[in-house]
Amino acid sequence: MIQKPSVFRFLRYTLVGGSTLLFDLALLYVITTYAGVPYYIATPFAFLVAVSINYVISRRFVFKGTERGHVHGYSYFITAALVGAGITTLGVTVLVTYAGLYFMLARVLTACVVGIGNYLFNLFYNFKVVGLHE
Repeated sequence: MIQKPSVFRFLRYTLVGGSTLLFDLALLYVITTYAGVPYYIATPFAFLVAVSINYVISRRFVFKGTERGHVHGYSYFITAALVGAGITTLGVTVLVTYAGLYFMLARVLTACVVGIGNYLFNLFYNFKVVGLHE
């Protein structure tokens, strides 16, 4: 049976993740459109900036109660984010090159997959708050 704290935690994660995704998309759009940076370079950059902001907010509002220190937690978080940036960049590149999708749509689609993976990693491994009550 799903416990309410778990549902609320996931909803908070979705809200925080959705907000930082919007920031990620805005930054990606600005960098590619106005600075002329290719999407395959701008994608991991925007992702890593947004995910760093996500860490600060998530630590405070999503995964409260973690006993892992800030520096140690961020090192795990950024390691997972680097893997996520690689998967995101590969996913966007494949969807643009082979499926002909607009790079912003490809970015949103890959965000769904990477976001779920990041949530599960942080819930079970990094913050280790699964099963804890708020």
